[in-house]
Amino acid sequence: MCCPFSISLKPGLLVAEQVCYTVRKAVVAGQLRPGDKFPSVRVLSQELRINPNTAHKVVAALVSEGVLVTTPAVGSGVAAREAGGRKERKELLGAEVEWLVVEAKKLGLELVDVQEAAAVHWKKLSTK
Repeated sequence: MCCPFSISLKPGLLVAEQVCYTVRKAVVAGQLRPGDKFPSVRVLSQELRINPNTAHKVVAALVSEGVLVTTPAVGSGVAAREAGGRKERKELLGAEVEWLVVEAKKLGLELVDVQEAAAVHWKKLSTK
């Protein structure tokens, strides 16, 4: 079984947090659905080329959050839960939005400046 999601790891950020975020995002977006099998720690480690201990931390964290469930002799799978609503999807952007606001304030920008910049980028992506 290969990983049902892709990830581009960014330097300077904890690998486990990046993988957990990516899995949560895949679940909220419907890329991973309730009941879908999740890769074993070994497969996750090999596919993502991460340390097995890190892969174990990822699975443990996602189980404790209720994103995954583990069944003895079966493995891990995506937990049954409501499909990702708008609120859940917005929460996934929390860290990025906070970073954007901090950077904008450091530059002395106003909210309207950030909104205009976001609108420009939104339109660029919408036309592609």
